Amino acid sequence: MKSGIISILTILLGLLIIGLPFLGIESAYATIGISILLLGIFLMISGIAEVDYSPTRSIISIILGFLMLILSLGLIFQLTLFVDLMSQITLFISGIFLMIIGLITLIGDKDNKFGFWVGILGVLFGMFYIILGLLIRDPIILGILIGLWLIIAGVLRLADKF
Repeated sequence: MKSGIISILTILLGLLIIGLPFLGIESAYATIGISILLLGIFLMISGIAEVDYSPTRSIISIILGFLMLILSLGLIFQLTLFVDLMSQITLFISGIFLMIIGLITLIGDKDNKFGFWVGILGVLFGMFYIILGLLIRDPIILGILIGLWLIIAGVLRLADKF
């Protein structure tokens, strides 16, 4: 039951991220900040829901989600400290987090038949995100990439239960 709700929530978060660029968010900080915020929420909810199955993974997910929440709020509101610290690496933070989420999933989701692929896709999407960040630097495309990963991860998690 928990994983079905998490899967649907993951898909909805992915659709929300893909939809946000079309709602007029043009600032790179805000777009990436919201993407990181939604990834952080996903990690925190996943960590809480999976505490019975993998306590270590759950704690890591909750801590990483909390750190992402703090970082995203700084990026969304463009606090001077965050703007100065993140001026060169802002477009790469989400890619790094995607790779970390993929690795966490690879380590902790060995029992699920699609968990391995969610982890691999997280790592690959994270690397692709960083490459696109270097070449294109378009926050809308980068936000859509995160949304796609969330949708695919949600669908695979949902398919794992059938």
